[in-house]
Amino acid sequence: MNRMRVTLVTTGLLGSVAALGAFIAFSRPASVTEAASNDLVVQLCDNETTITLAADTPRNRENGAEIADALMSQWKRKHPESTWVEEEYEKHVIVPPADNRHLIGKSQGHTYARITERDIATWKRETVKFVADGSRVFHSADALGSEIAVSCDMCHPDAANTHPETYPKFQEQLGRMALLRDMINWCIEHPVRGTPLAADDPKMRGLEAYILAQRTGEKLQYGKR
Repeated sequence: MNRMRVTLVTTGLLGSVAALGAFIAFSRPASVTEAASNDLVVQLCDNETTITLAADTPRNRENGAEIADALMSQWKRKHPESTWVEEEYEKHVIVPPADNRHLIGKSQGHTYARITERDIATWKRETVKFVADGSRVFHSADALGSEIAVSCDMCHPDAANTHPETYPKFQEQLGRMALLRDMINWCIEHPVRGTPLAADDPKMRGLEAYILAQRTGEKLQYGKR
C-alpha cells in the first residue's frame, strides 16, 4: 500500500488542491509500523488512502484543510470519473424538513386532537435546530475533537458521498455489519483523529440527523454498495 509523507508548511499555506504538489513528496511504499513512532498515519474512509504527518505538524484549521485535500487529491487520482466533490463544494446548505402545513386543522391519532399552526411551527423549529447543530459539529474539527484539525466536511462537503440510506450494511473497514453511527465513529477515529462518540451523545445524534437530512429524497435501500 502506498503511503505519502506530508510535511505541512507553517507559512504561505496553500489555497487549492492543485497546488498540493509543492509540499507533498512521495516516499517508497511503507507499512504503518515503519513510520517513525512519533509520526501520525491518517487514513481516509476508503480504508486504503493514507498519509503520514510529521509529529510537529501544526494543529489548526488551515493545515487540517490541507491534510484533507491531500487525502482527497490522492483518492481522486484513483477515481478520475468522480465529480461529486466539485459539485458539492458549490453548495453549503441545510436541506429543509418536510412541509407539514397540510395537516393544520386535522387530527392525528390520540396525540393531537387538532393540529394547529403552532404545532407545525414547533415541529419545524425544533427539527431545523437539531439538524443545524449536527451541521455545526460536522463542519467543526474542534467540536469533533480532532487532533489534526480535520472536520467531516473537508472530505464530505455538505455530507456528500455518505449514503446513510444504505445502512445497515457490511462495512469492510469494521469487518462486520454496521449502522450509520458505526461508520461515523470509524471516520471520527481515523480521518478525523478524534475520540468515538457514544450512541446517545448529542453530537452523534446531531451528526446522524444532519447526514440523513442532506440525503432527503433518496430511496432507502439497506445493504446497497
